[in-house]
Amino acid sequence: MEKVDFVIIETNGIKLHTAVAGPVDGPLVILLHGFPEFWYGWRNQVEPLVQSGYCVVIPDQRGYNLSEKPLEIKEYTIDHLRDDITGIIDYLGYKKANIIGHDWGGIVAWHLASTKPDYVDKLMVINSPHPAVFKSTILKNSLQFLRSMYMMFFQLPKLPETLLSQNDYDSVKKVLMQTSLPDTFTDRDLSMYVNAWQQPNALTTMLNWYRAMTKTPLNKPSALQMPVKVLWGQKDTFLTSQLAKDSAALCDNAELIMIDGTHWVHLEKSELVNSMIGKFLAK
Repeated sequence: MEKVDFVIIETNGIKLHTAVAGPVDGPLVILLHGFPEFWYGWRNQVEPLVQSGYCVVIPDQRGYNLSEKPLEIKEYTIDHLRDDITGIIDYLGYKKANIIGHDWGGIVAWHLASTKPDYVDKLMVINSPHPAVFKSTILKNSLQFLRSMYMMFFQLPKLPETLLSQNDYDSVKKVLMQTSLPDTFTDRDLSMYVNAWQQPNALTTMLNWYRAMTKTPLNKPSALQMPVKVLWGQKDTFLTSQLAKDSAALCDNAELIMIDGTHWVHLEKSELVNSMIGKFLAK
């Protein structure tokens, strides 16, 4: 991996531990991780982006790893998560950024592009539905409802933290390995993740993203105007492919590419995904 520096960025009333790489005056690319990752989830994307001249910024999003962790659930509503990212863009002195998100990071990216589009040059989302699409689909699609049952378990207080942290977070590690292609997550990778999950209050504040889901009403947005690319691992255990199609349909200028991979396709098929990122941003 290219040399990565770490800075604390104050944004939206919170301090975010942030990985930064590449030329400080290059076009800005912000990579947004999902659950249960942190900046390290984009480890395979940093080098090719830096070599292409981009300023690469990867925050540990609020509640994760070394970033601040407010305990109140209300601090994790989607508008707070969005404004953390617009605050980063302002802090760095840019007018807008290329936004790439995966999983929960993709949901934040969709919401940012839908509600504050002036901040977004181009949007790429990997295995993550638009939040309005997810909300409507989970209510009418029985398969997606079943795949999302774990989110309902996460609504319980304290019990999820107790069970997930047992035996050195063994159940969380097993989920990562069982829902990905073989060798996607090495022992070293899993050790890095465990270190992040062990930070004080981290598991609770990570889960608070799910607990805050019902606290923000989401309406179907106007059509997105900026260039959008959606990459989707077809073997995603958590999300149906219909979510990808319906999310792309919200955009006037979107391309959807289905890939033979899982929810973690950016790690499994890094060379392919990195090539697609490079071509999309260079257009």
